[in-house]
Amino acid sequence: MDARKIKSALADITAEQDPTLKSAKLASLCSTLWAERGVELVVVGGSAIEILTEGAYASGDLDMCHANKATLPVRERLEVMGRLGAKGGPRNWQVAGMYLDLLGPAESFAHTPFRRIEGPYGSFLLMKPEDLLVERVLMSTYPGESPAARKCARILVSVALRGEVEMNWGEVGRLANLPEYRNLPQCAKLVQEVADELKIESPLHPD
Repeated sequence: MDARKIKSALADITAEQDPTLKSAKLASLCSTLWAERGVELVVVGGSAIEILTEGAYASGDLDMCHANKATLPVRERLEVMGRLGAKGGPRNWQVAGMYLDLLGPAESFAHTPFRRIEGPYGSFLLMKPEDLLVERVLMSTYPGESPAARKCARILVSVALRGEVEMNWGEVGRLANLPEYRNLPQCAKLVQEVADELKIESPLHPD
């Protein structure tokens, strides 16, 4: 992507008033620039949940990991992010009026694929919703109660149960039973709560 197109994209992102669209546009631009160097980025954490839920959950920043490299050398980070006029680094940046964290390798235990989203400056990847859900439920209960993480998990469950986000519930159960999480009862309880509110049967059972 040449400098003129980058400048135009940055102006568009800076002017964008919808925070979810702003995140998606910046993810699109960053992913395209890194793809030119053979690096696939993935939007993770609350940022991914915000985009998956179309803003029902608000993250406030953009968190991205890399999916196909062991590391991103500091010099390469500075070179690529420098093309965006980003300030800070080497992991935490300010660009186009947003905070962007460029973190380490993407950690996924789900067998489902990353979600690919078409953006205005190229496609980008989102972390798998099964990973996001089980991880967020764990964060809501361990090492202590986190109402913010619980609220985030409930929103993701709600949109999934309404069919707005595709969720492989069998895979959710498998992940929640892994040694890395060990929280199937907590996941099942939360899903049951939301299912009861929606007056539908829960697709996740604690057995």
